[in-house]
Amino acid sequence: MPSDISRAEVDAWLAQNGWFPGRDVADQVREHVAFRLRNAEEQGFPLARLESAMRFVNSFGLLTLPYPAAPEIAMVIKPDVGYRGDAEDFAELAGGIGRSVFPVGYETSERGIVLVDETGRFFYLHETGPYFLGDNEFEAFAWRLSGRQLRDAEDYYV
Repeated sequence: MPSDISRAEVDAWLAQNGWFPGRDVADQVREHVAFRLRNAEEQGFPLARLESAMRFVNSFGLLTLPYPAAPEIAMVIKPDVGYRGDAEDFAELAGGIGRSVFPVGYETSERGIVLVDETGRFFYLHETGPYFLGDNEFEAFAWRLSGRQLRDAEDYYV
């Protein structure tokens, strides 16, 4: 996690935006997940329903998390938002990192997609390429809160 953003700061930011420990919106996100699974299959690049991604969307799903330094930009935790042909891009990222991925949200500024791999690592798929956000949700949130430059996902390819 970036040293200038503490876990307490991440938790406070999440709490300001509706998250709390034990939050569970599994019933509300079930259809969003089902849509994404159907959509990827229709595109010819089926996704696996990853436990790591389901844990994340069940806890953080349907939140809009504006960045304090740029509140007009937010991370939206909603797995069914994407673009035409995105499932192929997910498959390409998965092949590069050697692990399955599942989309869990997007950023409002440029509609980049946030994905989780089967080990719980976070990636960001942007039109300029894939980026690594962190080894877990708190590292990913802290990295985005820090405003630091994104790290190239290719550094994590197998």
